[in-house]
Amino acid sequence: MLSALINAFRVADLRKKILFTLAIIALYRLGSYVPVPGVDAAALGAAFANAQGDNPALLMLNLFSGNALSKFSVFSLGIMPYITASIIMQLMQGVIPSLQRMAKEGESGRKRITQITRYLCLVLGVINGIGYLFLFQNQYGMTFSPAMPVFVTSCIIVLTLVAGVGFIMWMGELITQRGVGNGMSLIIFANIIAGFPNVIAQSWQQNIGLTALIFIVVLLVIPGIVLVERAQRRIPVNYAKRIQGRRVMGGQSTYIPLKVNGAGVIPIIFASSLLYFPAQLAVFFNVGWLTSASNALASGPVNWVLNFTLIVFFCFFYTSMVFNPEDTGDNLRKQGGFIPGVRPGTATVQYIKNVLNRITLPGGIYIALIAVVPSILFMFTGDRLIQTFGGTSILIMVGVALDTMSKIESQLKQHHYDGFFK
Repeated sequence: MLSALINAFRVADLRKKILFTLAIIALYRLGSYVPVPGVDAAALGAAFANAQGDNPALLMLNLFSGNALSKFSVFSLGIMPYITASIIMQLMQGVIPSLQRMAKEGESGRKRITQITRYLCLVLGVINGIGYLFLFQNQYGMTFSPAMPVFVTSCIIVLTLVAGVGFIMWMGELITQRGVGNGMSLIIFANIIAGFPNVIAQSWQQNIGLTALIFIVVLLVIPGIVLVERAQRRIPVNYAKRIQGRRVMGGQSTYIPLKVNGAGVIPIIFASSLLYFPAQLAVFFNVGWLTSASNALASGPVNWVLNFTLIVFFCFFYTSMVFNPEDTGDNLRKQGGFIPGVRPGTATVQYIKNVLNRITLPGGIYIALIAVVPSILFMFTGDRLIQTFGGTSILIMVGVALDTMSKIESQLKQHHYDGFFK
């Protein structure tokens, strides 16, 4: 990995992309410290720090915002509205026929779906912004500047938060288009990393032995995660020989690579968004029973069971969306390919489906255990380092790092490819 990074900086085009990505992330982190206008950010942050332990859902929302929520900055909403909007759009594609047709139209259809997702993200940003305004005003004693009427100040705060969501969305797309890696994933990666120094210092002061043990366990778990993330089930494929004009085509052997964890970290992000969506509603409506329900969904046995179930479900759901066995079987038939020992057509499609289901189930259980076990340990130890540096955070960071490094290496191969005659 280190040699790949060194080689990447030697290529001018790739070096520009990496520096551009780092510059956008630095700009994003700078925006996390810019408070919204009209409020006392210091007093608000102190009140939030004293009370956030009583609300586990709010604690996780603050983690995914990179501690911007605790400062009530312009980026307080973080990337979660966009992720929630993406989940809604992907679920709707399986229900609304027009969205299904749009998704099959190729690049133009994807552009229209992306545009709808952006608008939906801004709508969710308005709802979340109003909810956070009520929360900080009612529970954390947020006071407005006397220079303007309360209604005007409230409107400015909500518009600032929504503008922050739009700016984050724009920065993520810029990284994806002109930088290295997936922009939204890198922003989540930066948010998680941002909370480590403070949490590590707190854990070290409370219990040095437990902190050292956590680091040892993490160092042992990371190689296992990398191993499973790279694991593949390869289905062999042979191509029959055929004559086109005076040339003999085919007669080759290859394989279809199916990853054990084909969905990556997406199921964890989807499951977390659904489980913490009631917390966002509780913030908006400020109803006692809804707050209790959201806290139950954010931690405890109910959270463990639902989180495990949702992660496994989204593994199957997302894998079925990104990989279609019917299209694969049809393409094999058109190209004269076949799986040894399996009849072409329906039998091939069913065989691919069976293999996909057999490897997706253990892959889903694997990432579900990684996400749930640290939450159980946090329940018994109370060490926030386990929650912050838990399985979900490690899996997201390792997954994003592997994806980014694979894209850097693929671009390096394009620059260092010598050709056939050299």
